[in-house]
Amino acid sequence: MKKGDRVSGVIEKMEFPNKGMMTIEGEKVVVKNALPGQTVLAAVSKKRKGKCEGRLLEVLEPSPLETAADPCPHFGRCGGCLYQTMPYEEQLKIKEGQVRALLDGVCSQYWFEGIKASPISEGYRNKMEFSFGDEEKDGPLCLGMHKRGSFYDVVNVDECRIVHEDFRKILTATRTYFAGAGVPFYKKLRHEGYLRHLLVRRAVKTGEILAALVTTTQTENLPQGEAALLEGWKDLLLSLSLEGRFAGLLHVKNDSLADVVQDDGTEVLFGQDYFYEELLGLRFRISPFSFFQTNSLGAEVLYDTVRSYVGDTSGKVVFDLYSGTGTIAQILAPVAEKVVGVEIVEEAVLAARENAAQNGLDNCEFIAGDVLKVVGGLTDKPDLIILDPPRDGVHPKALNQIIDFGVKRMVYVSCKPTSLQRDLVTLQERGYEVERVCCVDMFPGTGNVETVCLLARKN
Repeated sequence: MKKGDRVSGVIEKMEFPNKGMMTIEGEKVVVKNALPGQTVLAAVSKKRKGKCEGRLLEVLEPSPLETAADPCPHFGRCGGCLYQTMPYEEQLKIKEGQVRALLDGVCSQYWFEGIKASPISEGYRNKMEFSFGDEEKDGPLCLGMHKRGSFYDVVNVDECRIVHEDFRKILTATRTYFAGAGVPFYKKLRHEGYLRHLLVRRAVKTGEILAALVTTTQTENLPQGEAALLEGWKDLLLSLSLEGRFAGLLHVKNDSLADVVQDDGTEVLFGQDYFYEELLGLRFRISPFSFFQTNSLGAEVLYDTVRSYVGDTSGKVVFDLYSGTGTIAQILAPVAEKVVGVEIVEEAVLAARENAAQNGLDNCEFIAGDVLKVVGGLTDKPDLIILDPPRDGVHPKALNQIIDFGVKRMVYVSCKPTSLQRDLVTLQERGYEVERVCCVDMFPGTGNVETVCLLARKN
């Protein structure tokens, strides 16, 4: 088998996060976006170390597991979800099996507690970043998600199943408005155009909505003045009949060459630049770009699991590293002696401080900075450390500094099991053993999963 060959076979199992594995003539072929049980046609795109990678060309036969009666109408074209055609119970089994296989490869003995489901499997997301573009060159304006397997093409997702109906109304109204006005979107190759992204955040408990239009500063080719254009967009959104209510409408400028949602200056068109959400009896102020779990109801399950793994914190000093808006820190703070949070996003740290004050917690300290650069200078001596890093996990140098504190117990919250697997190798080599592991599904319909891991220092 060589690069360029076309092969067909049955997907036997899944590797995290969305790679199907099949065996062709004794060789393993990994095919992205293929589901277990599907018969697929793939083109070999890479061969390395005895394993081939294949690009999915066609699903020849569906999987026997694909029995969902009413999948999302955008499934297959939109790149956002993978498991929409499978019953939720089957999705959970696949994710549980993937995490177990990864951890069994590096851990000898531990208590694996399975996977906890999200309280809801549709309409669960509280944040979406939609992209402006077109589905085909010079086609009509689209606003939605990137087409599966494409960096440039964008497909409309007016009936997206993983968001509340309010998202869909805002999305459709925004696209229709700017398409009717003839406003150009930003073309990544030429670095020309105006419209870039639509960021929408909606709290489940309070119903408050924050919507931000992200554009470049290239206003010379607009069909009308920018101020009038934005005023019309604001008025349109405020006229929508929504279940929730707008806390704020924002205009965010972003001239970055990278395809990221970046804040180079924000103008408040209506209301304020933050909203509130509630978790486990606490209230959190959330700004446009601060980290907050995207599934609010699932986050309650996740943080309740973390709290049970942490155990009694009475009289203890807790480090919450990669603390975001301070959610975990404040959940643990009521009985702890002190909680110290470290977070690189400064606006998230400011929000965490405000949240702690609003929740009546005076034993929380939040520090703005990179964990790698800050952790070595922390003067408090922790009794317990919580790690909740981004997808890439903990920087190796930072991880060694964290281990040097010598705490008896550590809880690692991971949104990417492969990063957790890598970091557990170092943690075990340096004297920790894995005691308990539990998965929490925060992302139904997708290949992602959260994992909570309790580690204890060996005597």
